[in-house]
Amino acid sequence: MKNLLTAAAIAATTFAAPAFSAAEDYVLDPSHSQILFSYDHLGYSTTWGMFSGFEGTIAFDQENPAESSVNVSFPVRSMFTGWEARFDHFMAEDFFGAGEDEMVTFTSTSIEVTGEDTAMITGDLTLNGITKPVVLDAKLNQTGEHPMAEKPWAGFDATTTLVRSDFEVGAFAPFVSDEVQVMISVEASKAE
Repeated sequence: MKNLLTAAAIAATTFAAPAFSAAEDYVLDPSHSQILFSYDHLGYSTTWGMFSGFEGTIAFDQENPAESSVNVSFPVRSMFTGWEARFDHFMAEDFFGAGEDEMVTFTSTSIEVTGEDTAMITGDLTLNGITKPVVLDAKLNQTGEHPMAEKPWAGFDATTTLVRSDFEVGAFAPFVSDEVQVMISVEASKAE
C-alpha cells in the first residue's frame, strides 16, 4: 500500500498542471517604434525609408511566449522617404496608388520560440490590399520596469525580407531590387 501511495504522489507531482499564465496586453510606444526598409537602387546605392509613430498591441505571455500575439496597423501614407518626390512616386500608380485611408496591417498567426530571447513570428501582412504570410525573425531585447514611466515595459527587434512584386508594387524590378530588407524596433508598455 505504501508503494502505491508513493507512486501516486510521484505521478501527481509529475503530471500536475503547469501554473496558469496568461498573456498581458502591451501597447506600442509610438515615439520609440520604427520600421526601416531598404532596397538596392540600380546597384549604385542602398535607399532607405521608414514608418514611425504607429500604434499596435502585443499580447505578451512572458512565461509562454509562443502564446503571445502581435497586431499592428498604420497608414501607408505615413511612410517617410526623406525626399518628397520619392514619396509622391511611391504613392502614385507605379507603386501603391494609395488613397488617404490605405492601411498596412500585420496580425500574427503563430510564434515559434527558437531560443531564450528569440522567436520566429509568422503573420499575415496586408500591403497594397494584398495579404501574404510573412515571418519575422524576432528578439526580445529587454523587459522590466521603465525607469521614467514606472510601469512594465518591453522592447523587441525583428527583421524580415519582403518581395515587392508579391504585393504588386514591383515596378522597375530587377533594376530596383524586388527584395526589400525590413528592420523593426519597438517598445511597448503594459496596458492600463
